[in-house]
Amino acid sequence: MTAQDEAPELEVWIDQDLCTGDGICAQYAPEVFELDIDGLAYVKSPDDELLQEKGATTRVPLPLLNDVRDSAKECPGDCIHVRRVADLVEVYGPDAE
Repeated sequence: MTAQDEAPELEVWIDQDLCTGDGICAQYAPEVFELDIDGLAYVKSPDDELLQEKGATTRVPLPLLNDVRDSAKECPGDCIHVRRVADLVEVYGPDAE
């Protein structure tokens, strides 16, 4: 069994209502986050497509987990939510326990 088999699948989403447009997330993990022309951050699909629907989620690739976690921790708007796919429990972000 590899570490990847043991790691829970995670997904991330951004609450644009709280986004300050600072861009820290896109600096930490440009493969996952991008600022749009409206100045707000959004998650991207695995195909690099900007997901602009409210509450859109994307999977967190295991190699980028630390960058995504750091994005959630450093976000001045506290708007990045990382949760387990299996039970939707937030593991990083403002609602994490």
